[in-house]
Amino acid sequence: MRYSLFNIIANGLTGQRFSSPAWRQVAPKPAYDVIIVGGGGHGLATAYYLAKQHGVRNVAVLEKGWIGSGNSGRNTTIIRSNYLLPGNEPFYEWSMKLWEGLEQDLNYNIMVSQRGIINLIHNDAQRDVYVRRGNAMIVNGAGARLLDREEVRSYLPFLDFDNARFPVKGGMMQPRAGTARHDAVVWGYARGASDLGVDIIQNCEVTGFLRDGDAITGVATTRGEIKAKKVALAVAGSTSRLAGKLDLKLPIESFVLQAFISEGLKPFMETVFTFGAGHFYCSQSDKGELVFGGDLDGYNSYAQRGNLPTVEDVCEGGLALVPQLSRVRLLRQWAGVCDMSMDGSPIIQVGPLPGLYLNCAWNYGGFKATPASGWCFAHTIAKDEPHPLSAAFRLDRFRTGHLIDEKGVGASPNLH
Repeated sequence: MRYSLFNIIANGLTGQRFSSPAWRQVAPKPAYDVIIVGGGGHGLATAYYLAKQHGVRNVAVLEKGWIGSGNSGRNTTIIRSNYLLPGNEPFYEWSMKLWEGLEQDLNYNIMVSQRGIINLIHNDAQRDVYVRRGNAMIVNGAGARLLDREEVRSYLPFLDFDNARFPVKGGMMQPRAGTARHDAVVWGYARGASDLGVDIIQNCEVTGFLRDGDAITGVATTRGEIKAKKVALAVAGSTSRLAGKLDLKLPIESFVLQAFISEGLKPFMETVFTFGAGHFYCSQSDKGELVFGGDLDGYNSYAQRGNLPTVEDVCEGGLALVPQLSRVRLLRQWAGVCDMSMDGSPIIQVGPLPGLYLNCAWNYGGFKATPASGWCFAHTIAKDEPHPLSAAFRLDRFRTGHLIDEKGVGASPNLH
């Protein structure tokens, strides 16, 4: 059923008589042209663009739980393209452009809200850094504004501007950035892919791989063996676990990243903002809840839960900026498992084994990259060559030294 105002009213008046499931419930077939392992945003977006842009429709998306049960439903919903380096900024800007038309493309309300994001400036050196980044954004068409102290105050009057340690001196704003409803993105891509003939198979865990010599010819799952000409991994923090089943050691480590929701408050925050002197970022949802997060938990883990010291650290960062938050109740928290690479940038790769394709190492940037990741990974799978926008995200850059070190902290994944 195509969603429209007329259909919504008609179904409401007839007891949902004409409604239908958002996507088909199917059993796995013995073989496919392409198997995508991972039913999150990246895997489903890849399947959607494979079918729509490249006509490859004999595709299965395998998810060990329910779709969106991983990082897609465990993030802080921010979309942006305020990057610096040539390998990153054009890619994330293309993702931003896809976000801007995604609801019309999918015929699904994913609640994109381009409310802007402000990176706060706390000292003169930081202003210079953001001027450089803003210029890189403008060159790539992303748009950026340098705000002085009073302009920041007009957007975020509740900040502690005269904090003794972290005075707010200005900010760098991307007006087109904002938020999107994370689970709605998953549902929208699932619905769109299913309508194009893609099989979405939940509760189907991949337990191993079928091989003919070095070549990958399919997967072994909890629902039996499934053959495929091509097998693509889009499983975020579980990438190293599946790669281990192929005796591959990748330059990534898995860390826990927590996100938090407060009780509902009256609307007072129009934009997304980030702490320039610590790791804290925050927005307010349509229901009035504060959605915020901070740094990694700092230890390797595959568990979707976090530890209490990080909760304290994130809340300290928030209170340094907004002391009024001390009276707000924390409603709930969750954690995703981030696959952190050695330079903080992703990998979209043909190989390294015949028939295998990698999409991983998204660090903090996975959700905002969802449309462009699916677009470029679908091209890589269909054409057996990298898309120009993701050509720099090669696995062998760690061997050749062509790193894309956005934060400039070296080969330390926990620092990215």
